Formats: sequence, structure tokens, C-alpha cells
Amino acid sequence: MTITEITNILKTADERELASLITEFSEDQRVGVIKQVAAAAKRLSAYEAELARIEKMKAYEKQYAGYDYICGIDEVGRGPLAGPVVACAVILPKDTRLLYVNDSKQLSKAKRELLYRQIIEEAVAVGIGMASEKRIDEINILQATYEAMRMAISELSVKPGILLNDAVTIPDINIKQVPIIKGDAKSISIAAASIVAKVTRDHMMENYDSVYPGYGFAKHSGYGTKQHIEAIRVLGPCDIHRRTFIKGII
Repeated sequence: MTITEITNILKTADERELASLITEFSEDQRVGVIKQVAAAAKRLSAYEAELARIEKMKAYEKQYAGYDYICGIDEVGRGPLAGPVVACAVILPKDTRLLYVNDSKQLSKAKRELLYRQIIEEAVAVGIGMASEKRIDEINILQATYEAMRMAISELSVKPGILLNDAVTIPDINIKQVPIIKGDAKSISIAAASIVAKVTRDHMMENYDSVYPGYGFAKHSGYGTKQHIEAIRVLGPCDIHRRTFIKGII
């Protein structure tokens, strides 16, 4: 085979095929092949490290494997000055092979979008719940968050046997709950929920950007950036601003 042919094989191969291909081509002493085999070995090493990381993130799911449906729950949007708080409940298959799932804040926008599609496609069930900015003003952000989480659970197509929550215990839920501090970095189910919640809310805020131009919602998703605060002072609040959050600004 030519060096170009070997390069194409190594670059396009599935990670699970790399070990055998590296063995096959490692005897070839052409400089170009040696270089490509080294690159493939580096890629394989990264893949194996990711497999190990994901297995570690399944620790809670393995601990509670006796339950048929294990649900991860997380929310996004407790801190912004505008827009809803969004919660997500996700039940993944027990044999999931999803890689690169992590706390949504640790992922690039492109990676979140890709994983969002993969999670939606693979999940046994996904539920979304939200509380509007008006509801947040009415009952406070903590109670609105709980309300959004309960709504997300109610939207699942199957009833979970256990809930793995990111840090909180949700009131008025008659399902066993396990609150996990920094759960979106420790449980694959919670991490998947954090990704879906984040992408769902980001899409909403991008749409709001065209409805309420000038605030920069597509850029900062309603968080209190310098640009956003200045826009509120110049333009005044719009319909989706949380009045209880912007008292000090206006």
C-alpha cells in the first residue's frame, strides 16, 4: 500500500479498530507510515482514557443498577437576569456507550450540540420542564427550579425508579432521590441532563434575541454580562427580564 492509502485507513478508522491497524502497520519502516502510526497510537491512547473516564462516570449508575430506570436530573438558568430556568430529566440505556459526556459547562458549544443530538437519539426517555421569568419572580428561583424539575420528571415516557440529582433534593416527589454534589461531573445521567437542559435553553435565548434585539441574548443567554447590564440601562427591561433580579440595575 502507498503511504497515502495507509494514512487514509488510519485517519478514518473507528477507534475500536485502531489497535489491530497499528499492529498491522507498525512493521512498515517508511517515515511517512511511522508518523501516521504514531498519530494513530496517540488517538488510541486518548480514546482509551475517555473510556476509562466514562466508566468512572457510571459509578452511581452501577451502584443503583438494581433499578430498571435510573434518571439523571439537572437544570440550567438559575443565575441569569432574563429568561426561564430549564430542567431536564434523562434516562439512558444501562449499556450506553456515549463518550465525551461531561458537565455542560466543560464542553464547547459545538460539542454540546453534537452530544445533545446523540443523547436525544439514544435515551430511553427525556423530559423537559421550565419555569418562566414571571414564575421565578412570583415564587423565587429555588422554588421555580424545583417546579421545573418536577415538570421534567412528569414529562418522561417511563417512570424512573430512582433519581440522581445534581446537589438538590426535590420536594413533593415520591421517588427515591440521591443528591450528588457536583453530580454533572460525576454521573453520566446527570451530565447528559445538563447538556440537554443547556442546549434547550440556549436555543430559546437565541430565538429571544430576534424578538428582543439589542440585549445580546444569543451571546450571553441572559446572564449578567457587562454588555447585558448596559443594554438594560439604555433600553430598559424587556418582557423576559426577571424583575426581582434586576432591581439593582434599574
